[in-house]
Amino acid sequence: MKNNKYVYLGCFAFLMATGCKKQLTSDSIGLLTQEQVNATPTSTTVENSVKSSYKMLANTLNLLGNWDWTGGLVFQNDIIISDIESDDMEKKWAADGDQPWMDDINNFTFTASNGGPNGLWKYDYEGIKRLNIAIGLLTKSDIETVTGITTTRKNQLLGESYFLRAYYYFSLVTNFGDVPLITKTVDSYQEAFKVAVRADKNTVWDQIKADLAAAKPLLPNSKFSSTAELWRVSKGAVIAMQAKVALYTQKWSDVTTLVNELETTGFYNLNANYFSSFNTEFTDNEVIFAYDHSTGQIPQNGNGYCAPVGWGFFAPSTDFLNSFEANDPRKLYTVNTATQNVNKILGSTDGSNKGNDDAANNKILIRYADVLLWKAEAYLETGDFTNSIAYINKIRQRARTTVTADGSIIPAGTLADRPASSDKATVKNWLMAERRAELGFENQRMPDLKRWGIAKQVMNALGKPFQDKHYLYPIPQSEIDASAGTLTQNSGY
Repeated sequence: MKNNKYVYLGCFAFLMATGCKKQLTSDSIGLLTQEQVNATPTSTTVENSVKSSYKMLANTLNLLGNWDWTGGLVFQNDIIISDIESDDMEKKWAADGDQPWMDDINNFTFTASNGGPNGLWKYDYEGIKRLNIAIGLLTKSDIETVTGITTTRKNQLLGESYFLRAYYYFSLVTNFGDVPLITKTVDSYQEAFKVAVRADKNTVWDQIKADLAAAKPLLPNSKFSSTAELWRVSKGAVIAMQAKVALYTQKWSDVTTLVNELETTGFYNLNANYFSSFNTEFTDNEVIFAYDHSTGQIPQNGNGYCAPVGWGFFAPSTDFLNSFEANDPRKLYTVNTATQNVNKILGSTDGSNKGNDDAANNKILIRYADVLLWKAEAYLETGDFTNSIAYINKIRQRARTTVTADGSIIPAGTLADRPASSDKATVKNWLMAERRAELGFENQRMPDLKRWGIAKQVMNALGKPFQDKHYLYPIPQSEIDASAGTLTQNSGY
């Protein structure tokens, strides 16, 4: 292994469709060289090991391949598996034969060779691989002495790393169920085959919770972990992620407790204008965690999603457009059908950035409005309908008082407060409608439908052949093949 140029740490036999041999001999953005790892680590080595781990969250094009569309590696596939698969989004404004694997996702005709789950798997495990390297360095007993890094900085970087590893595993367990659980570097094919087995999803959830618990005390008690780099993981992001984990595992009282804790920090509020989170750079009150895209960087770090928008990708479904209440300003802020501009992705309401593969607008991953709706849901599930409705109405109040995208006046009576109700089904329908309107095109719709257990009902009603097996994606066939069958497939694929 010592003759391989790039370190084989965290890479196991089934991780890359290209195979580990190619992974070991081809340049990959942000990876450490074998010589760097074998050598005495420096503060730069440590810093870069963490910074590169953020990269797999980006919308930047071609991070893991060179226009490998069918492999699902041109960009992060969260938009495909969360939005195009759902009832909110179509692949393109005009139906065509371009990228039929995306149509297969939309139509539930995909197989274990589809690029959607294949790309997501590779992005997530590449992130985990990099984080295991970072955590390995940061937990060395002599790292401060050897590198000169301060205890405060070491703790911050380690807290960020634990959070990010939890974030990637959250993506994996919610999309694939049981997945291989890798928490240390892997430096031989023998070790790789040993870990090429699926851990029970409950074990994965426990690891996610443990990583978040470890991250929390390591990060500073402030809105930003770094005033110079506002994009870094903060303590608020950790608390929010803990609440999201509790939401997905239906620990309703924990959701309420954690959102209370986040509210108590005073770090976040709903912006006065709905669109502020999408057209500003960490200067609003609502963004809790986002990826910091920037233009003109080498290697490129722009928001590559803006390019496929210019090619006609990412269009609203008729059902999504019809789901909005009359005069809801969030509809036009999400997508302008007249100009075919997906405003949330472009970070603009005038078409700016359309077709630009190096746009600077950020990718919002967690924002406060989403978190408040988690609390509304937790109240609902514990029978506190009054507080549930109150939190739903907080979101509606901001929406109806926001400035409209086209400068028009919002008519009186728009998005009126939901009235008191003691009927759980009624309040649940209000909550689901509010999440769809508030979070459209933000990679939340299909995960919501699946965790609510209604994806089959909703998609079948639209004529889509959703089956029970589709609550999980198939393990990529290339990974199963590379593991010599040690890695097993999800039922039905």
